[in-house]
Order: sequence, then C-alpha cells, then structure tokens
Amino acid sequence: MLNRSLSTFMNAFTASDNTMYPFSTQNPKDFQNLMSVYLDAVFFPFLRELDFWQEGWRLEHTDPTDPNSPLIFKGIVFNEMKGAFADKERVFLQKGQTWLLPDHTYGVVSGGEPLDIPDLTWEKLKQFHSTYYHPSNARFFTYGNFPLEMHLKQIHEDALSRFGRINTDTMVPAQKRWQSPREYHVTCAPDSFASDPSKQTMVSISFLLSQLTDSFETFTLSLLSSLLVNGPNSPFYKALIESNLGTDFSPDTGFNDHTLDTYFSIGLQGISKDDIETVKNIIYTTIDEVIEKGFEPERIEALLHKMEIQTKHQTTSFGLFLASCISSTWNHDGDPVELLKTEEQMNTFRQCLKENPKFLQEKLKQYFKDNQHQMTLSMSPEENYKDKQLQLETEKLNQKVKALSEEERKQIYEKGLKLIELQSKPEDVSFLPAIKVSEIERCIPNTELEIAYSGGVPVQYCPQPTNGMVYFRAISSLNPLPEELKPYVPLFCSVVTKMGCGAYNYREQAQQMELTTGGMSVSPHIVPDDSSLDTYEQGVLFSSSCLDRNVPDMMHLWSEIFNSPRFDDEERLSVLVRMSAQEMCNGISDSGHQYAWIRAGRTLTPTGELEELFGGMDQLNMMQRIAEMPDMSSVLRKLSRIRKYVLLSDSLRCSVNATPQQIPIASKEIDNLLSGLPRNKKERKPVRPNVVEKYCSHSSSENSQKIKRKLICEPTFKPCQMKTHFSLAFPVNYIGESIRTVPFMDSDYGSLRLLARVMSNKFLHGEIREKGGAYGGGAKLNFNGIFTFYSYRDPNSLSTLATFQKAIEWAKSGKFTEEDLNEAKLSVFSKVDSPTAPCNKGMNQFLNGLSNEMIQRHREQLFAVSHSDLVNVAGRYLTAGQGTRGTAILGPENEAIQKDPTWIIR
Repeated sequence: MLNRSLSTFMNAFTASDNTMYPFSTQNPKDFQNLMSVYLDAVFFPFLRELDFWQEGWRLEHTDPTDPNSPLIFKGIVFNEMKGAFADKERVFLQKGQTWLLPDHTYGVVSGGEPLDIPDLTWEKLKQFHSTYYHPSNARFFTYGNFPLEMHLKQIHEDALSRFGRINTDTMVPAQKRWQSPREYHVTCAPDSFASDPSKQTMVSISFLLSQLTDSFETFTLSLLSSLLVNGPNSPFYKALIESNLGTDFSPDTGFNDHTLDTYFSIGLQGISKDDIETVKNIIYTTIDEVIEKGFEPERIEALLHKMEIQTKHQTTSFGLFLASCISSTWNHDGDPVELLKTEEQMNTFRQCLKENPKFLQEKLKQYFKDNQHQMTLSMSPEENYKDKQLQLETEKLNQKVKALSEEERKQIYEKGLKLIELQSKPEDVSFLPAIKVSEIERCIPNTELEIAYSGGVPVQYCPQPTNGMVYFRAISSLNPLPEELKPYVPLFCSVVTKMGCGAYNYREQAQQMELTTGGMSVSPHIVPDDSSLDTYEQGVLFSSSCLDRNVPDMMHLWSEIFNSPRFDDEERLSVLVRMSAQEMCNGISDSGHQYAWIRAGRTLTPTGELEELFGGMDQLNMMQRIAEMPDMSSVLRKLSRIRKYVLLSDSLRCSVNATPQQIPIASKEIDNLLSGLPRNKKERKPVRPNVVEKYCSHSSSENSQKIKRKLICEPTFKPCQMKTHFSLAFPVNYIGESIRTVPFMDSDYGSLRLLARVMSNKFLHGEIREKGGAYGGGAKLNFNGIFTFYSYRDPNSLSTLATFQKAIEWAKSGKFTEEDLNEAKLSVFSKVDSPTAPCNKGMNQFLNGLSNEMIQRHREQLFAVSHSDLVNVAGRYLTAGQGTRGTAILGPENEAIQKDPTWIIR
C-alpha cells in the first residue's frame, strides 16, 4: 500500500504487551482504502502457509539447486533481531526489563530472542494470532477532521461484524514485589569505538514504581524522574556525569511508562568495572541528599513550562503522538481521556506542592529509599563474546539439521524452491484499492512570505497560526572559516549553547533556556545548489522557539550567546565531548546504513565531502580522538576562533514564523538583537574564492524583495571512485553505494527520483529483504544529486552489492509496467505533499533557496515522467562507467574484501 496510497505515515509498532498499526493520510478516499487493508492485514493475514515462510524464518540450502549443500538460517525477523541484539544498549534495555519484571509477558522478548525464533512454527504463530489479534481484543483510535461516523461504520462492517465475540484473557497481572534487592550481570561484545578500552562497563539501578493506570501518580513520577536526570542542574547529572567516572548516563536512564508497572532507572556507561560499587554508592547518596534538600522551585517551574510548550507546539504527527501516549494505559483498561487532561494534572500537581512543600521528597522516599523492588544491572565486554554467539547459532542449526528426516529435508528443499519461485513472480496486487495519479492536486498552495531588512540583515517573516508560539531561525555563513577549523564545526554547534554565556554559567544558562524557551539548538548547514552539483552553501543554523510572552527573553539569550559565549571551561567541555562521542558510537547499530551512504558519497561531490566531515565516520573518529585527549585547551582555542567567524551579524539571514499579531513584536526584538551583535570591521574574503551570489524570489509579486545567498563553487572538483569497508563487531552489514547524477532543477531529476522508488518497490525489496533476509533496503535520490542504494541489518555484503547492479540492469531493460510507474508517483507525492506544520512553513525557501515556482516546476516534472524516461536515465546515469560511484560497508570482517586490493579496510 506504500505504492498505492498518498499515506503520510504507515507502519507497525511492536511493544512488550501490545502491537499498534498506525497510518495517516490527508485524502478521505485514501483513508478508507488504508483502513480496509489494515483491518484485513491485522485480522486476516494467514491465507496460505507460505506467507509465514516468506516473512518468518526458514532453513535454506546455501545452493538452492543442490539439496546436499549446507543449510543456513534465513529470515527477515531473524536478521532484524540479530542486528538489534548486536546493539549492547538494546541488550541492556531488554535484560533490564526482563529481570525487573520477570513474572509475566515482560519476562520474555516480544520481538523474539534470535535463537528462539527458529523454534516457532507456522501452527503456533497462527494459533497465537487467532487468540490475540482478534477484534474482541482490539482498540481503535482515530484523529483528524474526517467524519467519525464513516470511521465507525467501516470498522463495524470490515471487522467487528465478521467475527463472533470471544473472551481473551490478556490481563497482565501486577508484578509480585520483591522482599529484597537483586543484582544481575550480562556480557556483550567489546566496543570497536571505545575511547578507553578499560572503560566499557555500564551499570544501573532500577526501581519498580506505581501502575500506569493511576494517571496522576504516573504524571507525578514522570515529573520527579525528569527533575532527577534532565539537564546539567539535575542531581544525577551533577553526581554522575560530572564525576568523570563515565561517558554518559546508562541507556535505560529515566522513567518507563510502557509497562503496567512503571519503573525508573539511573546509571552510568563508559566506566571501569572496578567503579561499579562507586557508582551505586553515588546513586544512593544522591537520593538521600534530594530527600533531605528537595528541588529548587525554579527547576519545577522550568519543567512545567516545558510541558506548556509541548501542549502548544504543533507537529504534523500530533495524532500519532496522542495514540502513542495513551496506548499503554488504554491497553490495561486505564482511562485514556484522563491522560489527555494535562492542564488538570498540572493544576493538581501545583496544589499538592502548595499544600505539602515536601510532596516530591516524600514520593522519592516512598518509591526509591524504602522500595525493596530494585535491581542492579551491570554489563561488561567479553573478548570471545562474538565467537560464543556464533557457536550458539551454529549449534542451534546443527540441532535443527540433525533432527530432520530425509523426507523433511526434501520438503525443506522443495519448499525453498517453491518460495524462490513465488518470490520471483510479480505479485498480483490488483485487488488492493488505490488512489489514482489524476486525483493528486496539480498545484501547490502558495505560502505568503514577507522580507524585511534589519541593519542590513535580511529577515523572512511567515505569518502562521502557530498557537501562541514564536519560531526563530538564523543562518550564518562559513565561507570565511579557515579550512583547519572546519572539522570542529559540529563540536562548536553542539556545545555553544551549553558552555555558558555572558553573565550566566552553564547551569544558569540551561535554567534560563528551560524557563523561557522551547529549546535553543545550533547545527551545521550544508545545502547543495539546485542547479550545480559542485556549488553549495555552507553555514551554521541557529534554531529556537518560545511562547509569545517570552520573545524578549529568548532574544536576550541569543544576544548573550553571540556576544559573550564562554569557551574557558575545559572540564565542562570534556564532559560534553564524552557524552557526544558516546551517543555517536551508540547510534551506529540503528543508523549504520546512513553512515555507509554518507561515506559512499564522500568523493562524489563537494557537499558529500562536507557531509562526511561533519556527520560521517570521519567526524565520529575525530570525536573519539578528542574524547581521549587529557588536555582540551587546544580544542577550546579552536572553538573560540570559530566563534569569531560565525557569531557575526553581517554573515546572517534570519526567519520568524509567528501569528500575524505577534510578528510586529517579534520584529522589534529582532531589531534589538541584530543591532547589538558584533560585525566585521572589514569584509572577510571566502577561503575558497569562487563565490556565486544567488537570489531566491520568495513571492510571486514582482515588487518583492529578495534574499541573497553566497554559495561556494568548486569548478575544478573531480569526483573519484572509492570503496571502504569498516570492520566492526556486528553480525550483520550496513551497506551504501552512491552514484553522482544531476542537481534538483535538472530535467532528469524527477525521473531519477521516481526510478529510485520503482527499483525499491518492484525489485530491491524482493531481492534484498524477502530473498536476502535483510531487514530493509532500497534506493533513494538525495537533494544533493546522489543516487544511493542501501541495505541494513543485512546478512549479506558483496551479494547485495551485486543485487544493486542487477537492479540497474532490470531498470534498463524496462521490466516494469506503467502501473508500477504510477504507483511510484503516488509514493513520491505522498512525501512531496506530506503536511507541513506552521512552524516549518516557508523553510524550503529559507533553508534551501527553493521558491514556490521552483517547487511547482519539480512537481510538474514528476507528473510528466514516462516509462521511457526511467529506462533512459537508468542507462545514462547508473550504468557502470557512466556515473562515478562510491561504496561503503559497515560490518563484520570479510575475507573476500580483505583479499580485494580495490577496497580500503578501516
């Protein structure tokens, strides 16, 4: 249905005690179509036994044509969970829940322990489904402005009326409380990126709390948990993060309200094994201190202010957010409506504090100090961990094979051939409902923008119904920045709002930000030109939001950051670097394919080079090196130098999204901000001399003012091919292969974008996921003109790269239909036409320099693309020798790659 719909979201979420199937669309007919298919998929999935073999696990011969060849495990879910449990954070989280709540459903792995998955049979799965995935055990949630009566009618006709009622016992009993604390230890693979090999241990203490069906108690404990751990002013941040014992909080830190019995965990990762007891003592000591002293009133107010921001900030996924918030409580027969009465809960909480100033301290004593149901969990690496896991998998396979009779082996062989035959045939999806391309709106709605100048700085104003919020953004150019400072730009961005500024130290700065804003962030800004792959804008993006009443306070904070940032606290920088490096390393197991495709595009365009420098493996390795430095004074000096090039008014452009009534007030505050910012005494020349000035028209009015952007052009850039393999301690691979093609405004861009979708839907999904056993993969065309193939949690490596080439040959041969192309158009338009929140209106113009006219032109290109266009661009840009390509793999050691001199091994 991803190919036959204008859906803006479509997925399935597996929790420990429920499964949620959310979808969304802006089209009423599409909504009905999706609901009918979802109801069928959830309640009527077992049409034939092969369905399970296709999506579950199977034993398959390494050579499908040879029944005597060795058998191997194959299966999407099997490789998904292998990949998931290659992440030590995921293992730690799972073991923590399993051992803290051992007596019922939470004591098992809902997604499947990898080595238990092969024991599941089709009959067992079908029986489980018929018992629990039944309308009698279902809850339905809709959100939006389509008529509710139509939803209820369809749910009744397509689902409820087709089943008799059954009594399904899905009640999860309360966890029996322990009489004394417990301790557990688990091992993991050594971390390939650990800055200090002797500090790879993590430890946490978890406390079982109240049941989540008590909505106010859950609300209170959630607030209490946030006060304990959020931000540099929290007690556990001061006691644990700033102790220099570890790199970051343990991955389970915080409040968990996704199980019937809620719990709170607190711990530290990146510590020495010898420091486990020290960390435990710090945790208990901190609890005692907070019970005695309580919390500062300003911190409580800051947290309540944050909740007010969350209720006013509008997002395009608000309905999904609500569904996620209420699903766990509703699943246990709690009142979902009570959860939505946030203002009432806040008022009740304030009243409790007023009547009893020690209200929170007493809760802390009740649930933490006097609670015997608490668990200490530690994890440390084991040198031969990977070999042991492989041995367990091999033994499991051998047991399966030995238990098979000759007849059963023959059946497996024949079923494997039948499955391959089935997977090789085009699926008949004609019975599925679909939206027609002709039903898509031909033109985009116009976003009205106003351009003004304040002290020579262009400011874009976008009047929007922002619900009492003001959104501010600014971009500062990096053109004059010396090359040796560029690698440090991401670090500068991540710490400039966290080191203190002006009269505020970093704790006071954090407090002011929490009291008066919805957050202030800084990030690198790299945007390729719409007309040339070798031209780009490089800068730093500043973003923040606040309630209407707090605009002066927010602008005052930006003024302090621009005028007087503090880069003099080496200890503070060390803490932030360690945390950042740890978070980047932990993210590889979830985002490894993104690291792979960024690396693959490194040598193809100038922006690819910058993206790798700012957000790829190069940046990760640099952060690891900085984290290991005993003296960071040289880094502080570099950050201070960057500040002198970036925090200036004459390199800025700004934007504001607010209600029409609030824009004049915001304009006045921006004037005050910009008039007080430093300027260059003389204009600095760009380090790279070829500068292209481009104007972007922000309105259809001929008299509209224009914003000028200064882009860097590198006419001598020479793309080159490179293949890199990062040998990591993962049991699965993350793969990216990138090809240089054309910029956004090129007439072939739309064809390539649609080609990527056709290849993903009609070839790569079947070959990589269904046949290859990877959790996912496909093709995409990036805004920077890089055509990328990718896969993740993939048991294969070189064979997947060969599949990418087969996909190109398949596309060149034109073995796809006109209907396939139309489905691709629906899929692409669902992204093009995805809803835009009021805070993000006009951002295509401000961030990317794309006018409404340019976006409309691209839209018309998409409508006009034909079957022959896809065949032509496949041959012109993707054929070997036509487009320069790069390749990268993150995964386990690979003997074939090691023997191939064309690969760079890292």
